[in-house]
Parts: sequence; C-alpha cells; structure tokens
Amino acid sequence: MAWAETFESVGLVIASRNELVSCGARPRSLTAAVRNNYLIRVRRDHYALPGTAEDIVQAVRVGGKIACVTVLARAGIFVFDATFPHAHLRKAASRSRSPRNRFVPLTVDNRDGVELHWVPLAEPERANEFSVGLRDALIQAVRCQHPWMAVASLDNALYLGLVDRGDIRYIFQQLGAKYSYLEKRLNGRSESGQESVLRMILDELGLDYEIQVTFPGIGRVDFLVENRLVVEADSRVAHDGWELHVRDRDRDIDLARRHLMSIRPAYRRTMFAPDDVRDAILGLLTA
Repeated sequence: MAWAETFESVGLVIASRNELVSCGARPRSLTAAVRNNYLIRVRRDHYALPGTAEDIVQAVRVGGKIACVTVLARAGIFVFDATFPHAHLRKAASRSRSPRNRFVPLTVDNRDGVELHWVPLAEPERANEFSVGLRDALIQAVRCQHPWMAVASLDNALYLGLVDRGDIRYIFQQLGAKYSYLEKRLNGRSESGQESVLRMILDELGLDYEIQVTFPGIGRVDFLVENRLVVEADSRVAHDGWELHVRDRDRDIDLARRHLMSIRPAYRRTMFAPDDVRDAILGLLTA
C-alpha cells in the first residue's frame, strides 16, 4: 500500500487505525508496515509516516496534542523558548506513555522535558488530531510564559495578521481578570519579540517614547525615547554581515549629528538580561 498517498488522501498527519482500515489497509499490512519502517506506530492505534515532526510524535505519544508555544513556533509566532514540546491532554486521558517509548508508561521522571497542559480547551472543535487551535495555544502561552514574553507572542501574532483584535478580546475573556492588565499593553506594530520586550522595559521606566519613527535621510528607527535617545533592537537575523554593521554605524553617526544618542541592545542581552538594558537606557538619559 502507498502509505504517503493514503495519508495525503485523508489529509492527516496522525491517522488512527480505523481511518487507515477505511482506506483499504488490513491489520496485517499495518503490522508489516511498522516492522519495515514504512509507518511509525506512535501509540496504540495511532500511526504516522517516517519523518513526521518529532514534537508532534512526542505529544501524541504521551496521549495528547501539541499545544502552547509549540503550536505558536510552528506558526512562525515569537515564543521565548520552544526547546521542549508542549502537549495538551484531556483530564480523562489514560494510558499516557513516555514521549520516547510507547511501551513505557509516562512518569514525572521520563517526560524528557515535555510540558503537559491539562486545562480544558476553550475551543476543542478547532483542534485536530495532533494540535490544539491557535487561539487555545495563545491562551496557554499567556499562562505559561513570563508576562513580557506573553505580550511579545500576542504582539507578534497581531503583527503577522494571524489574529485580530476580536481574537484578542476572546483570548482575554477566556483568561479572566488575572491577566486582563496585559491586554492594554499589546501593540501589533511591534515587528519582533525583542521589540515588544524593549517596549516593556521602557514602560517599566515610565518613559515617553514613540515607536517606528522615520528620520529623513536616515530611515526608520525602532524607538525614539524622550526625544533624545534612539533604541534599536539588534538581532543576528537582521544584522548579519559586515555591510549591515557598517550601515548601522553610519546611522548612529547621522543620529549623533542631530544631537541624538543611540543604543543597540543585542537580542540575547535584551531577553536574558533586561535589567542591564534598563540600566543602560536610564544611564544614558540621566548622564
């Protein structure tokens, strides 16, 4: 049987035994396909093709679906850390297995970093056989991440056009009063997670700032703070290569000629040492 064509015909990434049998597979052929590495038996009565993304395989193997930051990262939305899969399980889930071995029952000691989510989905009808829906993933990510990183994820989803303000209202309705303060801090104009975190730093300092300000002859800058300090979000993606570094240094000189200071915190410093960036900004403004 042409397994790849079969999966494509039913439009599934994870297929149940019954779905494959309804497509003409026989129990004996399923066993042979697994034995000969044409199929992966992810867990009892659940099959995938070789090469299926490991985070999906692990989430289904433990008895759930990919969720939270794993779903967001696959959609291209900023998350702070998607190193380990996040999986949503129903409260009634049973026969959970280790993400690495379908023969071993799941325990605290063999989760291999997989993060489990048990809160019922707001929109179970939008989930599929291997993933929760995007709005549920965003709800989970707000609960799961540091508040600044949650804002960055929501900002990025807005910027990419994957959600709109109606979706945001729905998400915060589901989250309840505990998280309502974050909704006012969103700004869909932020183009990266780092920009969102820099905005949180500036808000914490209580500074006046504008985002994405254009200077004739220089171009657009990420932030103009107190009308005298330009703050730019530096990342390797946007600044790899000597020519780009030269361009940025020229921009700094041109800004200085207009009596503007500038600072370019690197991604790692912003995300892992935000207090350092805060102190640097405040130090420049008060010097």
